[in-house]
Amino acid sequence: LALIIMRISVLKLFMQLGGEQISSIGRGICVLLGISLEDTHKEIEHMVRKILNVRVFEDESGKHWSKSVMDKQYEVLCVSQFTLQCILKGNKPDYHMAMPAEQAEPFYNNFLEHLKKAYKPELIKDGKFGAYMQVNIQNDGPVTIELESPAATMDPKQLTKLEKQQQRKEKTRTKAPSESSRERNAPRNKDDPSASSGAEGDVSSEREP
Repeated sequence: LALIIMRISVLKLFMQLGGEQISSIGRGICVLLGISLEDTHKEIEHMVRKILNVRVFEDESGKHWSKSVMDKQYEVLCVSQFTLQCILKGNKPDYHMAMPAEQAEPFYNNFLEHLKKAYKPELIKDGKFGAYMQVNIQNDGPVTIELESPAATMDPKQLTKLEKQQQRKEKTRTKAPSESSRERNAPRNKDDPSASSGAEGDVSSEREP
């Protein structure tokens, strides 16, 4: 799991077409959640604790970095953000390490349920999964914090493991000709009775007059 946490003053989500407002909150945090192909549900509880307890607000005396969103009883607005799992190939973004939508949606909904159980359901808001939205964020500070789940932190190469495996497979297919191709391209001995005069390619020089 990859997270971006922003301390905000106000946040509104709109649909791209028609300008319909989907969700909004006032003072609180915005959580952009990127779900990887290799993420598991066991990582959710850890990330929920981090979101609710990270100290990005000031206390009553004005001391910074003292209070969490839960301490202040502020709101949380979550947005599913597959682009956080981007891998750049040159200058082109590649998203195949992001969990496919049919798996990511129930995963994301489970994440929201854990947040609601750990906090107050009425203070947890979200956007529309898979929708193209216009996000109006008034980032306070600005304060923006990036978090990754423990699995990703312990093994930085884990997220690219599948990509490397796929690259090796593609390289093997490209460089190694198939068995039948090797047989077709192998030189034939005209004294070999099994050599075919009708095989693919020009074998006219091997034919008997």
